[in-house]
Amino acid sequence: MKIGILTGGGDCPGLNAVIRAVVRRSLRYGHNVTGIMQGWKGLLEKKTRDLAINNVSGILHVGGTILGTSRTNPYKAKETENELKRNFKELSLDALVAVGGEDTLGVANKLFKDGFPVVGVPKTIDNDLNGTDFTFGFDTAITIATEAIDRLHTTAESHNRVIVCEVMGRHAGWIATYAGIAGGADYILIPEKETNIHDLCNAIQERSLRGKTFSIIVVAEGAKIFDPEEKKDTEIYAKTEQDEFGHAILGGIGNLLGQKIEKITGHETRVSVLGHIQRGGSPTPHDRVLATRFGVRAIDLVNQKNFGKMVALQGNEIVDVSLSEAVKELKTVDMRLYEIAKVFFG
Repeated sequence: MKIGILTGGGDCPGLNAVIRAVVRRSLRYGHNVTGIMQGWKGLLEKKTRDLAINNVSGILHVGGTILGTSRTNPYKAKETENELKRNFKELSLDALVAVGGEDTLGVANKLFKDGFPVVGVPKTIDNDLNGTDFTFGFDTAITIATEAIDRLHTTAESHNRVIVCEVMGRHAGWIATYAGIAGGADYILIPEKETNIHDLCNAIQERSLRGKTFSIIVVAEGAKIFDPEEKKDTEIYAKTEQDEFGHAILGGIGNLLGQKIEKITGHETRVSVLGHIQRGGSPTPHDRVLATRFGVRAIDLVNQKNFGKMVALQGNEIVDVSLSEAVKELKTVDMRLYEIAKVFFG
């Protein structure tokens, strides 16, 4: 069999581990692997490279993706949809492994429903894909965020400041919740639950009355703040133009929050935006192993011709779920976990 593999959407620690596992497992079955460059864009433009052991040697610990990535939506127009299907056939692909998040796997699901042999691998640092307990990249992101929060603690305490740490999380606050709990944050704001700015500021003031002269606030980029004085909630966009999947670029909630905290409480406030630092660098051992397990299982499904599936982690087992199930809705934060975080607010 000739198996294609592409990586789409935002880059993520662990992508190269998947690619390596796909190639090594495929060779055990006697299959050939073709890497498709720049995600769905590469399939539209027929940009490919053959992958063998030499191409994937030494990439397990390397961040990013040797295949490159893009946020291309081939189903945005009928012309590109037809081009996608035509190129799939012209490249003589017997199967395609699509590694990505909600958008990439959404395209994979449509392609499968149109009769093409596709298997999905879940990838997102946000951990918001349905059907899997965890995605690779998430553990690396929360490790980086937690280390940053640990460092912010010392400077906040030294200067008696409030420090706001903005982390990624458009619609789901998994990074904020996990890193906030692990880093001992004094308040965590997530997209799933609107936060009244006065409740937050009261918690900061109560800490002051107990002699705590500093506070660490963790906020997901998609969090919403309600200000009674403005009588509306606030969601901040760095750019209003949308990508090909209809997403505006979020960013700036940390700065807005910092300004409001300083105005209401009078406490000197600083803001640290982690941004793409959370995506970069080497994957943690956990993510290397999970990505490897996903890649191996994906090729097992291909070899069985069990298409239209996404590999997933449930408990400690690697299983498969339908692509339709994986993309039907986002997996948001379990509010039972958030209630645990709230025990330590203030």
